[in-house]
Amino acid sequence: MAAISLRGISKAFGTQTPVLRNVDLEIGADEFCVFLGPSGCGKSTLLRIIAGLEDPSAGDIVIGGQRVNEVPPAERGIAMVFQSYALFPHMSVAENMGFGLKLARVSKAEIERRVLDAARVLQLEALLDRKPKALSGGQRQRVAIGRAIVREPGVFLFDEPLSNLDATLRGQTRVEIARVHRRFAGSSAVYVTHDQIEAMTLADKIVLLRSSRDGADLDSIAQVGAPLELYHSPANLFVAGFIGAPRMNFLTADVAQIESRGVRVRLTGTGESVTVPVDGARDVAPGDRVTLGVRPEHLTPLARGGEPGSQSGAQADAPILIRTVSLTERLGEQSYLHLSDDEHHPLLAKVQGDTTARVGDVVRLSVHTAHCHLFAKDGRALPRITHN
Repeated sequence: MAAISLRGISKAFGTQTPVLRNVDLEIGADEFCVFLGPSGCGKSTLLRIIAGLEDPSAGDIVIGGQRVNEVPPAERGIAMVFQSYALFPHMSVAENMGFGLKLARVSKAEIERRVLDAARVLQLEALLDRKPKALSGGQRQRVAIGRAIVREPGVFLFDEPLSNLDATLRGQTRVEIARVHRRFAGSSAVYVTHDQIEAMTLADKIVLLRSSRDGADLDSIAQVGAPLELYHSPANLFVAGFIGAPRMNFLTADVAQIESRGVRVRLTGTGESVTVPVDGARDVAPGDRVTLGVRPEHLTPLARGGEPGSQSGAQADAPILIRTVSLTERLGEQSYLHLSDDEHHPLLAKVQGDTTARVGDVVRLSVHTAHCHLFAKDGRALPRITHN
């Protein structure tokens, strides 16, 4: 069992602004943790610090209960899969997978056993005698994963392993990685990506990192939690804007009234009002500028008569927004309506794929206020009102 603890980790290169600041994180044994964030936020640097390929400027790394700051990478009980396959072209698949064990003077019989076990997990049994040039990109990446598996590590580290693959192979290899993690119970996994789909589908826990450029006094971690926790309950504007594809709609508003059932806000430039079921008594006051967040799937076009159309979940008594269609993206199962008003406030709505809306049409949208978010001036999300 190899849990990972990061305590007060910071990293700066020379006199530059720190890449990482005040990272405190617990990754349990058998947990699949994904580091997600924009380019330059330090996610690969944090992974390399765990691996021992970078030294932290401050803080401690603890793996399996042991502080490993001064422990060489080879002695940390980890195996790493990189973005590049780094296979030896003159060696077969079996030789590539077992090469590290050979250097460690593991017996030939044991190497053979581990390579065959890994090949069965990764469906590489028929390819063991081939050279890398005879493999597809996805097969080469599976060989690289197999090379890590045969070491039977306590920690698997993945540094954007799928970024060189096309969309189909990414999906297939993502399934293989999830299967490998389930196969090796007791091993923790840390996976770096900027791809939300990989993060949402693989992770038990997502660590969303933000760039040091986003604020000199902000910690690097924006939020830690299960994938759906970050999606449904973002802690701040950064998380809300990063998690979700397409991204959440953000509308500028002013607080009109603090009510027992929530905060009533008036949208800038339109006069339209929405009551969001959040507790704002301690964080905002009437007149304060706030940001209303609503995801595209929580806007429902109304039928011409004014009643909710065929979209499921529409609220007959919900607030109504009136917008003009500026672009329709038809994707088959669903369509996206790009909407605007006279003040050029953009809005995106996710609707059924067979929508008849066309450019220039004026549509009325029901707002699912139960799913709306409200963010104070400093970007913090206001807490939801929960009903017992």
